[in-house]
Order: sequence, then structure tokens, then C-alpha cells
Amino acid sequence: MTAIATTTRFGVPLWTATARPRAVRPALAGERRTAVAVVGGGFLGLSAALHLAESGRAVTLVEAGTIAAGASGRNAGFVVPNFAKVDPDAVLARLGPEAGERLLAATGASADLVFGLIRRLKIRCDARQSGWIQPAHAKVALPKLSKRARAWADRGRPAEWLKAEDLAASLGTAYSPGGWIDRSGGVVHPVDYAAGLAAAAEAAGAVVHERSPVTALERDGSGWTVVTPRGRIGADAVVVATNAMGALDRRLALSFLPLTVHQIATEPLPASVRARLLPDDQCVSDTARDLFTFRFDAENRLITGGMAAWPFGAERRIPAAIHARAARILGLPDLPPIAHAWTGVAAVMPDFLPHLFELAPGLLAGIGCNGRGIAVSTMIGKAIADHLCGHDGIGLPFAAPIPIAVHRLARLAPYAFLPYARLRDALDRRKG
Repeated sequence: MTAIATTTRFGVPLWTATARPRAVRPALAGERRTAVAVVGGGFLGLSAALHLAESGRAVTLVEAGTIAAGASGRNAGFVVPNFAKVDPDAVLARLGPEAGERLLAATGASADLVFGLIRRLKIRCDARQSGWIQPAHAKVALPKLSKRARAWADRGRPAEWLKAEDLAASLGTAYSPGGWIDRSGGVVHPVDYAAGLAAAAEAAGAVVHERSPVTALERDGSGWTVVTPRGRIGADAVVVATNAMGALDRRLALSFLPLTVHQIATEPLPASVRARLLPDDQCVSDTARDLFTFRFDAENRLITGGMAAWPFGAERRIPAAIHARAARILGLPDLPPIAHAWTGVAAVMPDFLPHLFELAPGLLAGIGCNGRGIAVSTMIGKAIADHLCGHDGIGLPFAAPIPIAVHRLARLAPYAFLPYARLRDALDRRKG
């Protein structure tokens, strides 16, 4: 079966096409005053606005497009409560034992935070806290992976090691020699989750404006003025929550690497085939350098992603390659064709950890993605709100951003090294 069909919708995220009807919010017009202005209507900004409003602070959020129009609406909908490339020992080595353990505790509980909000606020977003599985891509990865699982289990997280036969039963395929599961992870419909956060923030007293791109941030005495094409907001403090979608601050923009990720969603699988794969509805991302991920949505569409080493012609070439890889790994020679193919941009920090920034007095920012956008960004948004309300933090200091040297070249490195990464993955599998 061909991967690309005449009905394939390129550039249209599955989540945008299947989102529940949402409120239409007006653009900012005129002048208003607030305690805190939040710039960006993704997970981080919405979480900050919600928690600020629930704490009694006056808060106004402005979004350049519509809620979740950026990376928050263009991911795979995974809720993963850990770091993409960093294990607990490395966190402790970087931050020290006290701050490191606080960050590990907050991150380990980040999926519980997300699903707790969904339950408390009654957000309808196809949420399933069914677990996140990380299989080893080859036997050589097993020792490090086992150590990772033990490190999180030792901190009280629901982390369990899965032997090859148990993993095969959970995945529905025997492609991996072993792996682990964090049972607090899971999946959501990301656009519906973001829309639910926005509605809850408004119900708590926040004001939300869409189609209000910020053109300037101006110092105004001890506070700030947020400028949009048709309005201005005077605020005591500003939270910049734009992540990889434009930073409004050159130092911040140069502190991370924007990474383009391709995602596809197939047409629904037949019920008989779907019953074999992920029978308990977890989400999966393995240890390969060229990461393999997959999950299903509520309509049994297979969702998986990948990267392109060469951007030219990638719109059709890469989705077809991603489709072929999924069909091969999952044993699906008749995998239904692609229904949606789209891209998103992740903000990747050099150390793969979330960061909190103080760009100037009263001007705060956070980057929490690194491929863990839903759980960690929700947690970082709450942490910024807690800080503005005078509460203890999560172990991360508010610091000035550090620009990456030779940023224009450095941002190409992940793509340039992708062929080498694929070669290393293949050699790892041969060793097994």
C-alpha cells in the first residue's frame, strides 16, 4: 500500500483537524493594565497563566496566532515525565544534590501534574495515563537503560523494567530486547489539552487574546509595556513563553537550537490489527539516535515521527520514509496510508535540560521542551507562576541566557550528524 494518498493532508496537523470546537478570542485592542502579562499561548504560557490566576494574580495572555498554533499543537501528544537525553546522575552533577533532587522530583511528577489538571478541570482531550515505554533499540543499550529505570524507581516513580517477552507483549512486536515503562506517562490530544487550559485560566480570571503578536517589550518605570499592533498592556512582570517560536530577545533566541521534527498520522488501522499493537494504549519512544516513536489516537490512527537530514523535498520524502520505517518495525506490510503529515519545531538546549531565565528585572522566560514539551512545559509554567507568587522553586535558578557559539552553524549540527546517527544505530543492532 502506498504511503502517500491523494487524500493525504500535508502541513495540516492531525490535532488541528480533529480538535473540538473552541472559543474565538478577540485580538488585544486599546490599553489595559495587569499584574503579569504572558506572551505565548502554548503549554508553558497557559500553565503559567492558569496558576497565576488561580493564585489571585491579575494576568493577561497574548498569543500571536491561536491557542496551540505553535509547537504545542504540532507534536505527537506524548506526556513523558523525564528528560530526553539526561539521566538523574547527570542532573545531580550539574545542579548539585539539593537543587538536582528538587528538579528530579518536579520532573518525575510532571505527568501527574498534567493528568491531575485534566481531571480537576474536566478537560476533554482524549487523555490516557496509560504509561510511556522506552524500548532499547539494541542489546548494547540495555545496561544504561536498566540503570535509568532504577534511578527513577529509587525516587519513588512508577518505573518498571520490562524483559524482552514482557516488552513484546506490551508493544505487540518483538523488535526490542528489553526496556522500561513509567506508568505515570501517557497521551493527550494536545490542542484540546491546550484549549482546556485556556478556558480554565479564563474561568479563574485570566484574560486571553489571540491574533495579538507582540512587536515590542518596553521598559516602563519598574514595570513593562507589551506592545501589539492594536494594543498595549502595562504589567508589573512579563513571562516570555514563546519557546522555539520566536524569543523576543536575541540572547534567548541564541540560547537554544530549533529542531524540526516531522510527524505523520495514518488512516485508522483495522480493529483486528490495532488490537495487537499497544493493547494497553501506551506511547513509545526508543533509545535510537534516530528516534523511533509511536502511539495511537482515539480513532486508531498510528502516529509516528522522524527527522530529515536534507530539507529539500522533505515534505513528501520524509513522511513516506517514516511510514516505511513504522511498517517495517511493527510488522505492518499493509499499514494504511498517511492521512496527515506535518512538522513542528522543538527548542533543544545544549544540556537537554529545562531552563528558567531572568532577561531583566521582572522579565522572565522559560524553555522546557527538549522533546518533552507537554509534561515539562506544564511544570515549568507552574514553576514560573509559583516564583512570581513568592513560593519555592523547583531547583532551577533564574539566570541570564547564554548564547550558543556560532549559532548559525550549530543549529545545523543535528541534521548534519543524522546519517552518522543512523549508521551507529545500525551497527548497534548488528552487535546484538
